Amino acid sequence: MLRSGPVRSLARFTIPSSTYPGSCKASTLALPASKLSFPRIESTKRPRSLALTAYRPLPTSLQRWASTTSGPPFVEPDKKELKHEKTVAKEELEPHPEEVNSASSVHQIFHEKGTPDEEKDEDMLAGVYADLRVIKETFALNEVPREAFFIGLAGLLPYAATSLSTVYLAWDINHAALSGQGFLLSGESAELLLHIIEPLQMGYGAVILSFLGAIHWGLEWAKYGGVHGYRRYAYGVVAPAVAWPTLLLPVEYALIAQFSAFTFLYFADARAVVRGWAPPWYSTYRFVLTFIVGASIVITLIGRGQIVDKINRLPGPGDRLKQLRESQVAALEQEEQERRARVVAQDEAEEEEEEDDD
Repeated sequence: MLRSGPVRSLARFTIPSSTYPGSCKASTLALPASKLSFPRIESTKRPRSLALTAYRPLPTSLQRWASTTSGPPFVEPDKKELKHEKTVAKEELEPHPEEVNSASSVHQIFHEKGTPDEEKDEDMLAGVYADLRVIKETFALNEVPREAFFIGLAGLLPYAATSLSTVYLAWDINHAALSGQGFLLSGESAELLLHIIEPLQMGYGAVILSFLGAIHWGLEWAKYGGVHGYRRYAYGVVAPAVAWPTLLLPVEYALIAQFSAFTFLYFADARAVVRGWAPPWYSTYRFVLTFIVGASIVITLIGRGQIVDKINRLPGPGDRLKQLRESQVAALEQEEQERRARVVAQDEAEEEEEEDDD
């Protein structure tokens, strides 16, 4: 058999396309016999191999690529895309001469403009200013009705006044203890006024807690956010049930208990706002009021902490109840002794009468 290079090329051209992985047909690669030319072989003494020269309209490499490679599938363009391209093609470019400069042709890589970004001085207090702005917007309460805003702040004045008075009286008592004389009041007078202010602050705190719980009763009657029944009425019941027993505690414990009650009731009101049981502005409004009340309680506790060893402890309601119980027991014992004394005296008188009769 002939194994020369031209013969192998001819065999490759005439092999059906099914033997190749490509998608071309055999008819596109097979060459007719008329296109093949066989050179004349002269008789010589030495035998020569038959040389076949094929007519090649394209280079062999291109034909091999066409027979083994399938191109990407043809995708018909979408009508919407063609329509959009026509619309964009009709638009006219707007000139912007102000953006043209000597560096406008710079290739944009890391920034939007071709020019380098200017270094800006960073404000080190920008975070502090942002926090102050948030605090200002929070305490502005623009969404709160003006009537509720002013009346609510006015209702906190007595609480703040008792707190500041406690701080001043504590300072005056310390001043009297160090110098022997108070600044405006004597030590005894300052202590007396302090014992009068303490129950006022405690009682007013209990009143505020009860009022905050009663607000939910009004919202339930107004059917704000729907009718919820006992779940909403429970707010108005729990608040005074927690507030008023604090009056039986000593001053420090009573103030701490009321501080905890104010904080708990604030979270309950915020939860009611999330559920839609109260207006959206009510949680912010309650936060401001609770913040002022909590700060007043903390100031009062700090003031009392400075004079805890310089004043006599004012008897609280619990102490008074204990004194009342002890006085009742003493009165019963005295009454019993007097009764026994009368019985003894009566027996002695009867014995004397019997002796006289004898």
